[in-house]
Amino acid sequence: MVQILRDTKEMFRDRIFLKKTVMIALPVAMQGMLNTVVNLVDNLMIGSLGSTAIASVGLANKIFFVFSLLIFGVNSGSGVLAAQFWGNKDVKSIRKVLGLALSLAVAGAIGFMIPALIRPQLLMRIFTTSDAGIQTGAAYLAVAAFSYPCTAITNTYVGMLRAVNRVREPVMISCGAIVTNICFNYILIFGKFGAPAMGVTGAALATLIARVVEVVLILGVVYLGRTPLAGSVREMFGWSRAFLRKFFVTALPVIVNEFIWGLGTAIYSMAYGRMGDEAVAAITIATTIQDLVVVLFQGLSAATAVILGNEMGAGKLKRAETYGKNFFILQFIVTVITACLCVAGRWKFIGLYQPGISDEVAEMVSRCIIVFAIFSPFRMFNYVNVVGVLRSGGDTAMCLFIDTSGVWLIGIPLAFIGGLVLKQPIHIVYGMVTCEEVYKAVIGYIRYRQKKWLRNLAADL
Repeated sequence: MVQILRDTKEMFRDRIFLKKTVMIALPVAMQGMLNTVVNLVDNLMIGSLGSTAIASVGLANKIFFVFSLLIFGVNSGSGVLAAQFWGNKDVKSIRKVLGLALSLAVAGAIGFMIPALIRPQLLMRIFTTSDAGIQTGAAYLAVAAFSYPCTAITNTYVGMLRAVNRVREPVMISCGAIVTNICFNYILIFGKFGAPAMGVTGAALATLIARVVEVVLILGVVYLGRTPLAGSVREMFGWSRAFLRKFFVTALPVIVNEFIWGLGTAIYSMAYGRMGDEAVAAITIATTIQDLVVVLFQGLSAATAVILGNEMGAGKLKRAETYGKNFFILQFIVTVITACLCVAGRWKFIGLYQPGISDEVAEMVSRCIIVFAIFSPFRMFNYVNVVGVLRSGGDTAMCLFIDTSGVWLIGIPLAFIGGLVLKQPIHIVYGMVTCEEVYKAVIGYIRYRQKKWLRNLAADL
Protein backbone atom coordinates (compact mmCIF):
# COMPACT_ATOMS: atom_id res chain seq x y z
CA MET A 1 0.00 0.00 0.00
CA VAL A 2 2.87 2.38 0.83
CA GLN A 3 4.44 1.70 -2.56
CA ILE A 4 1.14 2.34 -4.35
CA LEU A 5 0.77 5.71 -2.60
CA ARG A 6 4.35 6.57 -3.48
CA ASP A 7 3.79 5.63 -7.15
CA THR A 8 0.60 7.70 -7.21
CA LYS A 9 2.42 10.77 -5.92
CA GLU A 10 5.16 10.28 -8.50
CA MET A 11 2.58 10.00 -11.25
CA PHE A 12 0.90 13.28 -10.31
CA ARG A 13 4.32 14.97 -10.21
CA ASP A 14 5.08 13.84 -13.77
CA ARG A 15 3.57 16.79 -15.64
CA ILE A 16 4.85 15.58 -19.02
CA PHE A 17 3.05 12.26 -18.65
CA LEU A 18 -0.18 13.89 -17.50
CA LYS A 19 -0.08 16.44 -20.30
CA LYS A 20 0.42 13.75 -22.95
CA THR A 21 -2.37 11.65 -21.48
CA VAL A 22 -4.88 14.48 -21.34
CA MET A 23 -4.01 15.69 -24.86
CA ILE A 24 -4.80 12.27 -26.33
CA ALA A 25 -7.32 10.73 -23.92
CA LEU A 26 -9.60 13.74 -23.59
CA PRO A 27 -10.33 14.27 -27.31
CA VAL A 28 -10.80 10.52 -27.84
CA ALA A 29 -13.13 10.34 -24.85
CA MET A 30 -14.99 13.43 -26.07
CA GLN A 31 -15.45 11.85 -29.49
CA GLY A 32 -16.74 8.66 -27.90
CA MET A 33 -18.97 10.70 -25.61
CA LEU A 34 -20.45 12.55 -28.57
CA ASN A 35 -21.15 9.28 -30.37
CA THR A 36 -22.76 7.90 -27.23
CA VAL A 37 -24.92 11.00 -26.89
CA VAL A 38 -26.12 10.39 -30.45
CA ASN A 39 -27.00 6.81 -29.52
CA LEU A 40 -28.80 8.14 -26.46
CA VAL A 41 -30.78 10.64 -28.54
CA ASP A 42 -31.56 7.90 -31.07
CA ASN A 43 -32.85 5.66 -28.29
CA LEU A 44 -34.91 8.47 -26.79
CA MET A 45 -36.52 9.30 -30.12
CA ILE A 46 -37.06 5.66 -31.05
CA GLY A 47 -38.17 4.95 -27.49
CA SER A 48 -41.21 7.14 -28.06
CA LEU A 49 -42.32 4.45 -30.52
CA GLY A 50 -42.37 1.80 -27.75
CA SER A 51 -40.28 -1.01 -26.25
CA THR A 52 -40.48 -3.17 -29.38
CA ALA A 53 -38.91 -0.39 -31.47
CA ILE A 54 -36.05 0.04 -28.97
CA ALA A 55 -35.47 -3.71 -28.82
CA SER A 56 -35.60 -4.14 -32.62
CA VAL A 57 -33.15 -1.35 -33.42
CA GLY A 58 -30.90 -2.47 -30.57
CA LEU A 59 -30.73 -6.00 -31.99
CA ALA A 60 -30.32 -4.77 -35.58
CA ASN A 61 -27.35 -2.71 -34.43
CA LYS A 62 -25.66 -5.87 -33.14
CA ILE A 63 -24.74 -6.52 -36.78
CA PHE A 64 -23.12 -3.09 -36.89
CA PHE A 65 -21.52 -3.77 -33.49
CA VAL A 66 -19.73 -6.89 -34.77
CA PHE A 67 -18.72 -5.05 -37.94
CA SER A 68 -17.45 -2.04 -35.99
CA LEU A 69 -15.33 -4.30 -33.80
CA LEU A 70 -13.80 -5.87 -36.89
CA ILE A 71 -12.90 -2.35 -38.07
CA PHE A 72 -11.65 -1.51 -34.58
CA GLY A 73 -9.45 -4.61 -34.74
CA VAL A 74 -7.98 -3.51 -38.08
CA ASN A 75 -7.38 0.00 -36.77
CA SER A 76 -6.08 -1.09 -33.38
CA GLY A 77 -3.61 -3.53 -34.89
CA SER A 78 -2.56 -0.97 -37.50
CA GLY A 79 -2.32 1.71 -34.82
CA VAL A 80 0.19 -0.36 -32.85
CA LEU A 81 2.60 -0.24 -35.78
CA ALA A 82 1.74 3.34 -36.77
CA ALA A 83 2.36 4.65 -33.24
CA GLN A 84 5.77 3.00 -33.11
CA PHE A 85 6.64 4.23 -36.60
CA TRP A 86 5.62 7.73 -35.51
CA GLY A 87 7.91 7.42 -32.49
CA ASN A 88 10.64 6.54 -35.00
CA LYS A 89 9.55 9.41 -37.38
CA ASP A 90 8.94 6.95 -40.24
CA VAL A 91 6.10 8.63 -42.18
CA LYS A 92 6.66 6.46 -45.27
CA SER A 93 5.83 3.29 -43.35
CA ILE A 94 2.82 4.95 -41.67
CA ARG A 95 1.27 5.60 -45.09
CA LYS A 96 1.85 1.97 -46.07
CA VAL A 97 0.05 0.91 -42.89
CA LEU A 98 -2.84 3.23 -43.75
CA GLY A 99 -3.24 1.79 -47.25
CA LEU A 100 -3.31 -1.78 -46.00
CA ALA A 101 -5.71 -0.92 -43.18
CA LEU A 102 -8.09 0.81 -45.60
CA SER A 103 -8.07 -2.21 -47.91
CA LEU A 104 -8.98 -4.59 -45.09
CA ALA A 105 -11.59 -2.28 -43.55
CA VAL A 106 -13.48 -1.61 -46.80
CA ALA A 107 -13.42 -5.32 -47.69
CA GLY A 108 -14.90 -6.10 -44.28
CA ALA A 109 -17.59 -3.43 -44.75
CA ILE A 110 -18.69 -4.94 -48.06
CA GLY A 111 -18.75 -8.39 -46.48
CA PHE A 112 -21.21 -7.17 -43.83
CA MET A 113 -23.23 -4.89 -46.10
CA ILE A 114 -24.23 -7.46 -48.75
CA PRO A 115 -26.04 -9.98 -46.46
CA ALA A 116 -27.67 -7.12 -44.54
CA LEU A 117 -29.13 -5.80 -47.80
CA ILE A 118 -30.12 -9.16 -49.28
CA ARG A 119 -31.52 -11.01 -46.25
CA PRO A 120 -32.09 -8.60 -43.34
CA GLN A 121 -35.00 -10.68 -41.95
CA LEU A 122 -32.77 -13.75 -41.77
CA LEU A 123 -30.15 -11.83 -39.80
CA MET A 124 -32.78 -10.53 -37.39
CA ARG A 125 -34.08 -14.06 -36.78
CA ILE A 126 -30.69 -14.90 -35.32
CA PHE A 127 -31.34 -12.52 -32.43
CA THR A 128 -35.08 -12.66 -31.79
CA THR A 129 -38.18 -14.78 -32.31
CA SER A 130 -40.56 -11.79 -32.19
CA ASP A 131 -42.23 -11.29 -35.60
CA ALA A 132 -42.75 -7.58 -34.94
CA GLY A 133 -39.15 -7.22 -33.85
CA ILE A 134 -37.89 -9.05 -36.95
CA GLN A 135 -39.83 -6.85 -39.38
CA THR A 136 -38.98 -3.58 -37.61
CA GLY A 137 -35.30 -4.45 -37.24
CA ALA A 138 -35.02 -5.62 -40.86
CA ALA A 139 -36.44 -2.32 -42.12
CA TYR A 140 -33.80 -0.44 -40.13
CA LEU A 141 -30.95 -2.77 -41.14
CA ALA A 142 -31.70 -2.65 -44.88
CA VAL A 143 -31.02 1.11 -44.93
CA ALA A 144 -28.32 1.41 -42.26
CA ALA A 145 -26.12 -1.19 -44.02
CA PHE A 146 -25.32 1.32 -46.79
CA SER A 147 -23.39 3.34 -44.19
CA TYR A 148 -20.88 0.56 -43.44
CA PRO A 149 -18.26 1.45 -46.12
CA CYS A 150 -18.33 5.10 -45.01
CA THR A 151 -17.82 4.01 -41.41
CA ALA A 152 -14.89 1.80 -42.43
CA ILE A 153 -13.08 4.65 -44.21
CA THR A 154 -13.78 7.24 -41.51
CA ASN A 155 -12.75 5.03 -38.59
CA THR A 156 -9.54 3.95 -40.31
CA TYR A 157 -8.43 7.54 -40.86
CA VAL A 158 -9.47 8.49 -37.32
CA GLY A 159 -7.44 5.61 -35.85
CA MET A 160 -4.38 6.56 -37.85
CA LEU A 161 -4.71 10.25 -36.96
CA ARG A 162 -4.66 9.24 -33.29
CA ALA A 163 -1.51 7.19 -33.86
CA VAL A 164 0.29 10.32 -35.12
CA ASN A 165 -1.09 12.41 -32.23
CA ARG A 166 -3.69 14.28 -34.33
CA VAL A 167 -6.71 13.89 -32.08
CA ARG A 168 -8.52 17.24 -32.32
CA GLU A 169 -9.68 16.96 -35.93
CA PRO A 170 -11.71 13.76 -35.40
CA VAL A 171 -13.59 15.44 -32.54
CA MET A 172 -14.60 18.39 -34.72
CA ILE A 173 -15.67 16.04 -37.50
CA SER A 174 -17.75 14.00 -35.06
CA CYS A 175 -19.49 17.18 -33.94
CA GLY A 176 -20.54 17.91 -37.51
CA ALA A 177 -21.74 14.37 -38.11
CA ILE A 178 -23.62 14.29 -34.81
CA VAL A 179 -25.50 17.52 -35.49
CA THR A 180 -26.41 16.12 -38.91
CA ASN A 181 -27.59 12.84 -37.41
CA ILE A 182 -29.74 14.42 -34.70
CA CYS A 183 -31.36 16.91 -37.10
CA PHE A 184 -32.25 14.28 -39.68
CA ASN A 185 -33.40 11.90 -36.92
CA TYR A 186 -35.91 14.50 -35.80
CA ILE A 187 -37.05 15.23 -39.33
CA LEU A 188 -37.29 11.66 -40.64
CA ILE A 189 -38.46 9.73 -37.59
CA PHE A 190 -41.35 12.06 -36.79
CA GLY A 191 -42.02 13.56 -40.24
CA LYS A 192 -41.13 17.20 -39.63
CA PHE A 193 -40.78 20.06 -42.17
CA GLY A 194 -42.88 18.23 -44.74
CA ALA A 195 -40.94 14.96 -44.66
CA PRO A 196 -42.84 11.66 -44.20
CA ALA A 197 -42.84 10.06 -40.72
CA MET A 198 -40.59 7.05 -41.38
CA GLY A 199 -40.10 5.75 -37.82
CA VAL A 200 -37.09 3.44 -37.42
CA THR A 201 -36.37 3.57 -41.17
CA GLY A 202 -35.98 7.32 -40.81
CA ALA A 203 -33.45 6.77 -38.03
CA ALA A 204 -31.45 4.49 -40.33
CA LEU A 205 -31.56 7.03 -43.18
CA ALA A 206 -30.40 9.78 -40.82
CA THR A 207 -27.44 7.61 -39.82
CA LEU A 208 -26.53 7.03 -43.47
CA ILE A 209 -26.61 10.76 -44.25
CA ALA A 210 -24.44 11.52 -41.22
CA ARG A 211 -21.86 8.87 -42.21
CA VAL A 212 -21.58 10.31 -45.72
CA VAL A 213 -21.01 13.79 -44.28
CA GLU A 214 -18.43 12.36 -41.89
CA VAL A 215 -16.33 10.61 -44.54
CA VAL A 216 -16.28 13.74 -46.73
CA LEU A 217 -15.10 15.84 -43.79
CA ILE A 218 -12.36 13.40 -42.71
CA LEU A 219 -10.91 13.17 -46.22
CA GLY A 220 -10.98 16.95 -46.47
CA VAL A 221 -9.10 17.33 -43.18
CA VAL A 222 -6.46 14.74 -44.11
CA TYR A 223 -5.65 16.03 -47.58
CA LEU A 224 -6.43 19.74 -47.42
CA GLY A 225 -4.70 19.95 -44.05
CA ARG A 226 -1.64 18.11 -45.40
CA THR A 227 -1.43 15.70 -42.47
CA PRO A 228 1.19 12.91 -42.36
CA LEU A 229 -1.53 10.60 -43.74
CA ALA A 230 -1.95 12.61 -46.96
CA GLY A 231 -0.13 10.13 -49.15
CA SER A 232 -0.55 9.32 -52.82
CA VAL A 233 -1.90 5.98 -54.03
CA ARG A 234 1.65 4.83 -54.76
CA GLU A 235 2.78 5.76 -51.24
CA MET A 236 -0.12 3.90 -49.61
CA PHE A 237 0.01 0.71 -51.64
CA GLY A 238 2.69 -1.67 -52.90
CA TRP A 239 3.93 -3.48 -49.79
CA SER A 240 7.10 -5.51 -49.40
CA ARG A 241 7.01 -9.07 -48.05
CA ALA A 242 8.83 -7.99 -44.89
CA PHE A 243 6.27 -5.24 -44.33
CA LEU A 244 3.31 -7.56 -44.87
CA ARG A 245 4.83 -10.11 -42.51
CA LYS A 246 5.33 -7.54 -39.76
CA PHE A 247 1.83 -6.12 -40.27
CA PHE A 248 0.00 -9.42 -40.10
CA VAL A 249 2.07 -10.85 -37.26
CA THR A 250 1.15 -7.76 -35.22
CA ALA A 251 -2.30 -6.86 -36.53
CA LEU A 252 -3.92 -10.16 -37.50
CA PRO A 253 -4.34 -11.39 -33.90
CA VAL A 254 -6.00 -8.04 -33.05
CA ILE A 255 -8.35 -8.25 -36.04
CA VAL A 256 -9.31 -11.84 -35.20
CA ASN A 257 -9.55 -10.89 -31.52
CA GLU A 258 -12.04 -8.07 -32.03
CA PHE A 259 -14.11 -9.98 -34.57
CA ILE A 260 -14.42 -13.17 -32.51
CA TRP A 261 -14.97 -11.17 -29.30
CA GLY A 262 -17.62 -9.07 -31.04
CA LEU A 263 -19.29 -12.16 -32.46
CA GLY A 264 -19.34 -13.64 -28.98
CA THR A 265 -20.90 -10.58 -27.39
CA ALA A 266 -23.48 -10.51 -30.20
CA ILE A 267 -24.38 -14.08 -29.21
CA TYR A 268 -25.20 -12.70 -25.76
CA SER A 269 -27.99 -10.86 -27.55
CA MET A 270 -29.32 -14.16 -28.85
CA ALA A 271 -29.89 -15.17 -25.24
CA TYR A 272 -31.28 -11.77 -24.28
CA GLY A 273 -33.56 -11.75 -27.35
CA ARG A 274 -35.22 -14.94 -26.16
CA MET A 275 -35.99 -13.40 -22.78
CA GLY A 276 -38.58 -11.01 -24.23
CA ASP A 277 -38.74 -7.47 -25.67
CA GLU A 278 -38.76 -5.95 -22.16
CA ALA A 279 -35.46 -7.61 -21.24
CA VAL A 280 -33.87 -6.54 -24.54
CA ALA A 281 -35.14 -2.98 -24.13
CA ALA A 282 -33.73 -2.88 -20.58
CA ILE A 283 -30.26 -4.12 -21.54
CA THR A 284 -30.22 -1.79 -24.58
CA ILE A 285 -31.00 1.26 -22.44
CA ALA A 286 -28.58 0.19 -19.69
CA THR A 287 -25.80 -0.31 -22.24
CA THR A 288 -26.36 3.15 -23.70
CA ILE A 289 -26.11 4.72 -20.25
CA GLN A 290 -23.03 2.66 -19.38
CA ASP A 291 -21.34 3.77 -22.60
CA LEU A 292 -21.23 7.30 -21.18
CA VAL A 293 -18.79 5.90 -18.62
CA VAL A 294 -16.96 3.48 -20.88
CA VAL A 295 -15.91 6.20 -23.33
CA LEU A 296 -13.62 7.65 -20.67
CA PHE A 297 -11.71 4.37 -20.59
CA GLN A 298 -11.72 4.06 -24.35
CA GLY A 299 -9.96 7.41 -24.35
CA LEU A 300 -7.55 6.29 -21.64
CA SER A 301 -6.78 3.01 -23.42
CA ALA A 302 -6.21 4.88 -26.69
CA ALA A 303 -3.80 7.23 -24.92
CA THR A 304 -2.07 4.22 -23.37
CA ALA A 305 -1.55 2.52 -26.73
CA VAL A 306 -0.31 5.67 -28.48
CA ILE A 307 1.98 6.98 -25.70
CA LEU A 308 3.53 3.61 -24.87
CA GLY A 309 3.88 2.83 -28.57
CA ASN A 310 5.65 6.14 -29.20
CA GLU A 311 8.03 5.56 -26.28
CA MET A 312 8.88 1.98 -27.25
CA GLY A 313 9.26 2.96 -30.93
CA ALA A 314 11.81 5.57 -29.79
CA GLY A 315 13.64 2.87 -27.81
CA LYS A 316 12.66 4.24 -24.36
CA LEU A 317 11.49 0.96 -22.81
CA LYS A 318 12.11 1.96 -19.18
CA ARG A 319 9.97 5.06 -19.52
CA ALA A 320 7.25 3.00 -21.25
CA GLU A 321 7.22 0.61 -18.29
CA THR A 322 6.81 3.52 -15.84
CA TYR A 323 4.04 5.05 -17.94
CA GLY A 324 2.24 1.71 -18.08
CA LYS A 325 2.11 1.61 -14.29
CA ASN A 326 0.87 5.20 -14.22
CA PHE A 327 -2.00 4.37 -16.53
CA PHE A 328 -3.24 1.65 -14.19
CA ILE A 329 -3.23 4.08 -11.27
CA LEU A 330 -5.25 6.60 -13.30
CA GLN A 331 -7.63 3.87 -14.41
CA PHE A 332 -8.40 2.81 -10.84
CA ILE A 333 -9.02 6.38 -9.62
CA VAL A 334 -11.35 7.20 -12.51
CA THR A 335 -13.16 3.85 -12.15
CA VAL A 336 -14.09 4.45 -8.51
CA ILE A 337 -15.37 7.96 -9.23
CA THR A 338 -17.41 7.03 -12.31
CA ALA A 339 -18.92 3.88 -10.76
CA CYS A 340 -20.23 5.91 -7.83
CA LEU A 341 -21.63 8.61 -10.13
CA CYS A 342 -23.24 6.00 -12.36
CA VAL A 343 -25.13 4.40 -9.49
CA ALA A 344 -26.08 7.71 -7.88
CA GLY A 345 -27.43 9.23 -11.10
CA ARG A 346 -29.01 6.19 -12.70
CA TRP A 347 -32.63 7.24 -12.11
CA LYS A 348 -31.99 10.63 -13.68
CA PHE A 349 -30.95 8.90 -16.90
CA ILE A 350 -33.73 6.33 -16.75
CA GLY A 351 -36.25 9.13 -16.30
CA LEU A 352 -35.34 10.43 -19.78
CA TYR A 353 -36.95 7.32 -21.28
CA GLN A 354 -40.20 7.59 -19.38
CA PRO A 355 -43.11 7.40 -20.07
CA GLY A 356 -41.92 5.53 -23.19
CA ILE A 357 -40.97 2.50 -21.07
CA SER A 358 -42.86 0.75 -18.29
CA ASP A 359 -41.93 0.85 -14.60
CA GLU A 360 -40.90 -2.80 -14.89
CA VAL A 361 -38.40 -2.06 -17.65
CA ALA A 362 -37.11 0.97 -15.71
CA GLU A 363 -36.42 -1.22 -12.66
CA MET A 364 -34.60 -3.75 -14.88
CA VAL A 365 -32.39 -0.96 -16.22
CA SER A 366 -31.59 0.25 -12.70
CA ARG A 367 -30.47 -3.19 -11.57
CA CYS A 368 -28.34 -3.70 -14.69
CA ILE A 369 -26.53 -0.42 -13.98
CA ILE A 370 -25.77 -1.54 -10.42
CA VAL A 371 -24.32 -4.78 -11.80
CA PHE A 372 -22.19 -2.75 -14.21
CA ALA A 373 -20.83 -0.63 -11.34
CA ILE A 374 -19.93 -3.69 -9.27
CA PHE A 375 -17.88 -5.23 -12.06
CA SER A 376 -16.46 -1.98 -13.48
CA PRO A 377 -13.04 -2.19 -11.72
CA PHE A 378 -12.33 -5.45 -13.57
CA ARG A 379 -13.81 -4.28 -16.87
CA MET A 380 -11.96 -0.97 -16.96
CA PHE A 381 -8.66 -2.60 -15.98
CA ASN A 382 -9.10 -4.89 -18.98
CA TYR A 383 -9.71 -1.92 -21.30
CA VAL A 384 -6.44 -0.27 -20.33
CA ASN A 385 -4.40 -3.47 -20.06
CA VAL A 386 -5.53 -5.37 -23.17
CA VAL A 387 -6.33 -2.54 -25.59
CA GLY A 388 -3.61 -0.24 -24.27
CA VAL A 389 -0.62 -1.79 -22.54
CA LEU A 390 -0.32 -5.28 -24.02
CA ARG A 391 -1.17 -4.28 -27.58
CA SER A 392 1.16 -1.29 -27.55
CA GLY A 393 4.14 -3.64 -27.57
CA GLY A 394 2.66 -6.13 -30.03
CA ASP A 395 1.64 -8.79 -27.48
CA THR A 396 -1.46 -9.28 -29.60
CA ALA A 397 -1.60 -13.07 -29.63
CA MET A 398 -2.00 -13.13 -25.85
CA CYS A 399 -4.69 -10.45 -26.07
CA LEU A 400 -6.51 -12.70 -28.54
CA PHE A 401 -6.40 -15.58 -26.07
CA ILE A 402 -7.54 -13.47 -23.10
CA ASP A 403 -10.52 -11.87 -24.86
CA THR A 404 -11.83 -14.83 -26.82
CA SER A 405 -11.44 -17.40 -24.05
CA GLY A 406 -13.30 -15.11 -21.65
CA VAL A 407 -16.25 -14.62 -24.00
CA TRP A 408 -16.56 -18.11 -25.43
CA LEU A 409 -15.66 -20.23 -22.41
CA ILE A 410 -17.32 -18.15 -19.69
CA GLY A 411 -19.62 -15.39 -20.98
CA ILE A 412 -21.61 -17.24 -23.64
CA PRO A 413 -22.29 -20.44 -21.63
CA LEU A 414 -23.40 -18.39 -18.62
CA ALA A 415 -25.67 -16.20 -20.79
CA PHE A 416 -27.65 -19.20 -22.05
CA ILE A 417 -27.59 -21.06 -18.73
CA GLY A 418 -28.82 -17.99 -16.84
CA GLY A 419 -31.34 -16.76 -19.40
CA LEU A 420 -32.78 -19.91 -20.96
CA VAL A 421 -32.10 -22.75 -18.49
CA LEU A 422 -32.33 -21.09 -15.08
CA LYS A 423 -34.64 -18.33 -16.46
CA GLN A 424 -33.13 -15.64 -14.25
CA PRO A 425 -34.06 -11.93 -14.60
CA ILE A 426 -31.97 -9.84 -16.99
CA HIS A 427 -29.76 -8.20 -14.33
CA ILE A 428 -28.75 -11.62 -12.92
CA VAL A 429 -27.94 -12.93 -16.40
CA TYR A 430 -25.96 -9.76 -17.12
CA GLY A 431 -24.00 -10.27 -13.90
CA MET A 432 -23.28 -13.89 -14.80
CA VAL A 433 -22.03 -12.83 -18.23
CA THR A 434 -19.82 -10.09 -16.77
CA CYS A 435 -17.95 -12.65 -14.67
CA GLU A 436 -15.75 -13.06 -17.74
CA GLU A 437 -14.18 -9.69 -16.86
CA VAL A 438 -12.85 -11.09 -13.57
CA TYR A 439 -11.19 -13.99 -15.39
CA LYS A 440 -9.67 -11.66 -17.99
CA ALA A 441 -8.34 -9.31 -15.32
CA VAL A 442 -6.51 -12.11 -13.51
CA ILE A 443 -4.92 -13.57 -16.66
CA GLY A 444 -4.18 -10.10 -18.05
CA TYR A 445 -2.43 -8.93 -14.89
CA ILE A 446 -0.20 -12.00 -14.87
CA ARG A 447 0.75 -11.30 -18.48
CA TYR A 448 1.44 -7.63 -17.75
CA ARG A 449 3.82 -8.59 -14.94
CA GLN A 450 5.77 -10.84 -17.33
CA LYS A 451 6.74 -7.71 -19.35
CA LYS A 452 6.67 -9.48 -22.71
CA TRP A 453 4.87 -6.44 -24.12
CA LEU A 454 7.95 -4.21 -23.68
CA ARG A 455 9.27 -4.33 -27.26
CA ASN A 456 10.46 -1.92 -29.95
CA LEU A 457 8.61 -3.14 -33.05
CA ALA A 458 9.86 -0.30 -35.29
CA ALA A 459 13.47 -1.44 -34.85
CA ASP A 460 12.66 -4.84 -36.35
CA LEU A 461 11.96 -3.49 -39.87
